[in-house]
This record gives sequence, C-alpha cells and structure tokens, in this order.
Amino acid sequence: MTITDVPDYRTDEFFGLADEWVRTDADEITHYHELGEGTPILFLHGSGTGVTAAANWWMNLPAIAEYGRCIAIDSIGYGQTVVAPGTEYGIREWVKHAVRVLDALGIEKTWIVGNSIGGWVAMQLAIDFPDRLLGIVSMGTGGAQRTAALAGHSRPELSEAGIRRTLEQFVVDTALITDDLVSLRYRAALNDTASERLTEVVAARDRDRVALPLDFDVLSTLDIPVLLIHGTQDVVIPVSRTWDLLTTIPNADAHIFSQCGHWSQIERADEFNEVVGRYLARHAFDGRR
Repeated sequence: MTITDVPDYRTDEFFGLADEWVRTDADEITHYHELGEGTPILFLHGSGTGVTAAANWWMNLPAIAEYGRCIAIDSIGYGQTVVAPGTEYGIREWVKHAVRVLDALGIEKTWIVGNSIGGWVAMQLAIDFPDRLLGIVSMGTGGAQRTAALAGHSRPELSEAGIRRTLEQFVVDTALITDDLVSLRYRAALNDTASERLTEVVAARDRDRVALPLDFDVLSTLDIPVLLIHGTQDVVIPVSRTWDLLTTIPNADAHIFSQCGHWSQIERADEFNEVVGRYLARHAFDGRR
C-alpha cells in the first residue's frame, strides 16, 4: 500500500531495518518494519521510555524472518506511528490497533511475538479476538502486580542518564546498554514527549494493570500454542508471572533463561532466536489450522 503523507523519517542505520507505513484508520498511519514471507508473525514491543519496534526487535527480525513474514509495528503512542488527535491509550486500544494493522495488511490470522506489555496485549487479543491468532510467543508478560522496578518504570526520567538507568534494569549484563543504544532511545523519547503522548501512555498502562487484569478463566480455555519466555533475573516482571500463565493456559510451554533479565530477546538474542524459530517451525503447520 502506498502512503503519500508519511513523516519524513528514516530509522537509524544502527538497527539495519527499512521503514514501512500503512494507513490503519482515517487519521492513523502505522510505522512498521517487515522481513520475510509466508506465515504472518506480528511483533509487539514493550513500553519503556523511547521504545520503538526497531529498538526492541533489531536483533531478532532477520533470524526469525527465516520462519515467516515478520511485521514489527510501533504501537499507537510510540515511535513514529501517526495518531489522530484525542487518541485514547490502554491495553484494549493497543489490541484494537494491532487488529487494524492486520486488517490493513489483509492478514486473517497471525502469530504474535510480544515483549512485556506486548505479551500482555497479545494475551488480551487472544481473549477478545481469538479467531485472529495462530499462536503466541510472550516474554516477561506484562500486567503483573507492581514491583519496585515497575514503580520506577512509571516515572520515566527524560534524560540519557535516566534512560540508561531504566535499560540497565532490563538486563543482567549492563555492558549491553551501549552509548549508541541509549542515545537512540533518548531521541525516540524526545519524539514521544514532543507529541505529548508519553504521560498519557504510561498512565493508561498503569491504569489497566489494576482495571484490566488478564482474565485467567478465559485463558484457561485458550486453544492455541503459547510459548512463554522469561529471564530468571527479571526484576521488572517476576518469573512467577510465567508460572501463573503456564499453569493456566492448556497448550502453554515455557523456556526460562538463566542469568537473564527482562530483555531476553536482546540479552540472549542468539539462543532466543533459536528457541522461537524451533517453536514456530514445530507449530506453524499444526494440523488444527
């Protein structure tokens, strides 16, 4: 689809990803990256300050594109996605946006790979739109009760030093939080604040932690394959969150990384890509679909 009124923007070459745009509503243009072909795999990022699809998935998309059509979006309120004035945010609004993306791209059913709040959105999408999903891979699934790290996550400090402190909470190996990555996230965060979205987005996320917890009764009837991934040293979302989901969802499996925090897709990227690739290869052509 050709869009003529997209922002004059190019993702930094650091990430190695080309920019794509699709109109998903009358006043909404979604920014995304696409690699591969075949079975659709929708990637939903987390909610840290300055997060974008590129900054969440650049180490994963090229490898996982061997298994399907990878589409990584900037959710409404984040990155370069253009939203209408007065846009509301929240888990169900991010779910509806993901569905609008699928509709705009002509995708009936998809896998979702979601990190943190992206995993939370994936689970809520499975509750609200079960017929649109083939399966879910969720890492450090969001929506858990507030931890000390989550409390800090709710008061983002808009400086490079503040972003560095936030990102260093996501990993065990803080050497992964390079000056380049911090600088890129900071520039993206300035874009968020310039559009006056960041405060609204954070407030909506934290509101829904209480107002819209996942319905475990519905998840207990979920009939799709689900892979739950977690780092044992995740201080943002405790690993017990994965255990609670694993013992609720009938077809769920789990992979737990040792010496790994909240960013398993970055901190253990090669192994993460192998685990997810094998899972997709095993389940993508399940006879039930």
